Amino acid sequence: MTTADDTRTRILAAARELFAERGYAATSLADIAAAVGLTKTAVAYHFHPKDRLAAELLSPAAGDMLALLDADYASRQDFVAALAGFAVRYRSVIRLFMEDLAADDVVSPDSERAAIRTFRDEIFAKLAGADPAPETRIRCWALLGALQWGVVKTMDLPEEQVHAALLECVRGF
Repeated sequence: MTTADDTRTRILAAARELFAERGYAATSLADIAAAVGLTKTAVAYHFHPKDRLAAELLSPAAGDMLALLDADYASRQDFVAALAGFAVRYRSVIRLFMEDLAADDVVSPDSERAAIRTFRDEIFAKLAGADPAPETRIRCWALLGALQWGVVKTMDLPEEQVHAALLECVRGF
């Protein structure tokens, strides 16, 4: 790994941690620079504007989401368990989009927010099936909300604890 690659990796790790702790809007490039011992200019050299950081943090999650959606599951419960694992693994990214980036209702078709909405709609379709009854729609949206907020509001807890509690909550879905 080159020095530039190492620097980018350190910046991304610091950004992921600070975004999870403080939120995207409350974290500046200067905050990230201080966390890795660089100048703001050095961070901006690698990631300017700041939303390039968000896009790069989303990339691995997007690949795993596509794999999750493409996989065949023996049951809906197996899919829900896989979805809970994904939510816990990427909770800092989910927080980034739920609390910060998703707040803007004006979405361009090629934005990160549009991609997140597409993933959300595909997850819902996989959970609910074609032409779901009203009760099924309610249960599916409630499940997605529980998973999202369950991971976002427990960033201070260990992943294993959050995952076990979420699986208990969604058992029998």
